[in-house]
Amino acid sequence: MSNGLAALDTISQTVVRGVVDQAIKLPCTYPVRNSYDLTDMCWGRGSCPNSKCSNEILRTDGRRVISRNSYRYQLRGSVTWGDVSLTITGLNERDKGLYCCRIEVPGWFNDIKITLDLQVNRGEWNYYPLPIFPIL
Repeated sequence: MSNGLAALDTISQTVVRGVVDQAIKLPCTYPVRNSYDLTDMCWGRGSCPNSKCSNEILRTDGRRVISRNSYRYQLRGSVTWGDVSLTITGLNERDKGLYCCRIEVPGWFNDIKITLDLQVNRGEWNYYPLPIFPIL
């Protein structure tokens, strides 16, 4: 059986910006045309290594999440349709840095690897001074 995923080692890197105490979605998808296309994948901290994920924070078996380090890490998309975008809730400054989404495609050097650079900023407060009215 052959799956329909391209047989090449795909790497890309994108900057994603989030705000402290908010949720952020780190995008990662792969094409799924039928159940044979479903495959294991993992999310890890740091750049994508030669195989698997460094500092793994979440893993699926292609159909569902089978391990995660924290409930702050969630897959809210349709995993069985290839949406394995990672949502991190309660973002904090320790979350900044590189994240690797690795789709494990069967065969040598076929994995899809997406490296995302998460930048975390404090929320910006809008200051609107109240008008001062004289007391009559």
